[in-house]
Amino acid sequence: MIEIINLRKRFGNFQLKDINLSVNEGEYFILLGPSGAGKTVFIECIAGLHKIDSGKIIIDGTDVTNLPPEKRNIGLVFQEYALFPHMSVRENIEYGLKAKKIPKERRDQLVRETAKILRIENILDRSPKNLSGGEKQRVALARALVIEPKVLLLDEPLSALDAPMRRELREELRRIHKEICVTTIHVTHDQIEAYSLSDRVGVIFNGKLFEVGPPEDVFRRPKNEDVAKFLGFENIFKGSVKEYRNGLSEIDINGVIIEVAGHYKGEVTVAVRPEDITIYSSRIESSARNKFLGKIIDYIDLGALVKLKIDIGIPISALITKKSFLDLNLQRERQVHIAFKASSVHII
Repeated sequence: MIEIINLRKRFGNFQLKDINLSVNEGEYFILLGPSGAGKTVFIECIAGLHKIDSGKIIIDGTDVTNLPPEKRNIGLVFQEYALFPHMSVRENIEYGLKAKKIPKERRDQLVRETAKILRIENILDRSPKNLSGGEKQRVALARALVIEPKVLLLDEPLSALDAPMRRELREELRRIHKEICVTTIHVTHDQIEAYSLSDRVGVIFNGKLFEVGPPEDVFRRPKNEDVAKFLGFENIFKGSVKEYRNGLSEIDINGVIIEVAGHYKGEVTVAVRPEDITIYSSRIESSARNKFLGKIIDYIDLGALVKLKIDIGIPISALITKKSFLDLNLQRERQVHIAFKASSVHII
């Protein structure tokens, strides 16, 4: 449906570097990366807002690389909504239809249908200045969808909203996409959005696309250390494989032996997510292959969760619920037992 071939675009010292990407028809694709990674520039290139230096952009079999934005049949929702303040909600939504010279009767029908999908039928005559952030986002989505685009591009669509509204709009985006199945590229720095919304996710750093795949694969089995750190693998260590037996490799990390499922050799990089580590106040029987006695160096209260830093011969981070932290009566300098499965250890 969307083919990006060797796309390059330079802005001063920044450059999108030979990006190749295929997005399937009806797919919800999320491009994930930190601020300054090139996410917004990338979708603006697809939309035709920037002329690319080299490469091709193909949409539904048509090479649109040199077409102006209005000829690409793309709906774009900007991070700051970009609603026209002097127009009503209804006028904002139908703006693109007027530009396409759609007859009024058909415009009215499309606005009604789109407003119903977005659940904003009751605010069509209001001014944007009287709307909440969530309502403005719905209006911006309606304006992009009403033209019946082949592709919908979303630039950090939830970043300006508070946490409860972000949760609500995530659910709305999932519902809307299920209902209309428009091919979507959504860029964000928010990992929750990426994991919960995407059919596939790509990770971009410094203008380069590193990994693309189902969210479970990218989040659990990243192939790049920088990507792993960005995606929450706080425990990343260099080690050497000492032995392989019974389907497990034993890896020596400064004298600490960690077992991982699979056959590996030589020097390796080991990664473990903090939420995959279980904390016990006393030694218990566990099927987990990796069990250690350690001491709590420090902890950070994150509200519903608490992050622990534990010394087991190497410093390791663990994430537990606030309830578990209180029930176990954990404190700094307290000795604890930790355990994690061999299958939870990822080799980069």
